[in-house]
Amino acid sequence: MSDVPVPEPRSVLVTGGNRGIGRAIAEAFLAQGDKVAVTTRSGGAPEGALEVRCDVTDPEAVEAAFAQIEAAHGPVEVLVANAGITADTLLLRMSEDDWSSVLDTNLTGSFRLAKRASKGMLRLRRGRIVLISSVVGMLGSAGQVNYAASKAGLVGMARSIARELGSRSITANVVAPGFIETDMTAVLSDEQKDTIKSQVPLQRYGTCEEVASTVLWLTGPGATYVTGAVIPVDGGLGMGH
Repeated sequence: MSDVPVPEPRSVLVTGGNRGIGRAIAEAFLAQGDKVAVTTRSGGAPEGALEVRCDVTDPEAVEAAFAQIEAAHGPVEVLVANAGITADTLLLRMSEDDWSSVLDTNLTGSFRLAKRASKGMLRLRRGRIVLISSVVGMLGSAGQVNYAASKAGLVGMARSIARELGSRSITANVVAPGFIETDMTAVLSDEQKDTIKSQVPLQRYGTCEEVASTVLWLTGPGATYVTGAVIPVDGGLGMGH
């Protein structure tokens, strides 16, 4: 028999876990035996996950979601705030709603989730918070002033949380994906794809599974002394940022 202890299944919440990067992250936690809850607005959670309908822009919906998850799985021990939207347009054409809707979902929504999850983590005196940002938050992108601002804001949020909650063994980190193979990138033309790849030192798109494996590491036993970090998964596109 092995002397290596088998970790207890943890209560994990992945927002926006019905497709793309969020789904891959949820499936990775499920594969290692964790109790996974997934929030969606349209359904379609991975098999084996607790599906919770939740709009992160609605504080009451967030509270109701946590109540449902805690009743089924116990306090959330691992939060992966992944839910996000885009509303791309050039600065001079960007409406107030284009700005506020993206910030409210991507940045304020993550604040609501982290605040609510931290209550249970403080009682447990342990927890892992991972905010899914983007290389765009470090490099900027024409036509994405709102999106870039929201994703850059997650860095300051995570680092402030790391300083506030570190004494309770709660870590807060950021994963910043680059160009990843998802439904969003699938609609690009071959010419657009080739242009993007030419900017990436590894000369290819990343996969959702590569992002998921980084999140697993950050929330696993190998990263207990990592907090306030920004981990790029971008093929070298944003190096130095």
